[in-house]
Amino acid sequence: MKVHHLNCGSMHPPATADLVCHVLLVEAPGSLVLVDTGFGLRDIVDPAARIGPVRHLLRPALEPNETAARQVQRLGFEREDVRHIVLTHLDADHIGGLADFPHAQVHLTSAELRGAVTEPTSRERMRFRAAQWAHGPKFVQHNPAGEPWRGFAAARELTEIAPGIVLIALPGHTRGHACVAVDAGRRWILHAGDAFYHPATLDGRSKVPFPLSVMESSVAYDRHRVRENHARLAELHQRGEPDLRIVCAHDASLLAGSLG
Repeated sequence: MKVHHLNCGSMHPPATADLVCHVLLVEAPGSLVLVDTGFGLRDIVDPAARIGPVRHLLRPALEPNETAARQVQRLGFEREDVRHIVLTHLDADHIGGLADFPHAQVHLTSAELRGAVTEPTSRERMRFRAAQWAHGPKFVQHNPAGEPWRGFAAARELTEIAPGIVLIALPGHTRGHACVAVDAGRRWILHAGDAFYHPATLDGRSKVPFPLSVMESSVAYDRHRVRENHARLAELHQRGEPDLRIVCAHDASLLAGSLG
């Protein structure tokens, strides 16, 4: 499957490097598939309701040309060609574009849907923005379990979309956070979402910038699991498997490296 790497949301938080919203657009047999969406067109119109106070910290550019909707069209496709969206989690900077593709099925873990939509705790109600799913997206729940993928025990291949798209449960950042692996032909791309924020988490050659480390810790649903996930992803990275590339959602250097 051909995979396009898109930046669907430049962000300029204070005291740290600029961030991106790294989104995958997959040309699967018979349809297009998005992994996350970044910010969307409706976010630009009403950022207060759809992103909330965190927008003052993230300082998103909110440029129409960065939205997945506009980038899909620039690549010569129609929005309706995107029939599936696979989500790492339901934070606003990952799902702002859902309303731009109302016809698409939206795949996520059952735990994430409970934590954000159907059974949120008081803390989760403060975190998530119900305006992001007020248009009534077609949620499809999955319970990844029993299908190991490169050492991750809780994985599920989404064959109903296409062979070679795997949803991997990796809770910690949120209650039902997941990674998404895509077979791009000569290698797999593991989109780790917000399971880590910076390449230093994987390679250990430098330190994660302090502001990013504070941000990651402060928003974590389960900090212990976040640390465990860091160790698992670092071990996978350090194995140096030539047919695997690991990316995260917000590091600009990992996005740039994927475009080469």
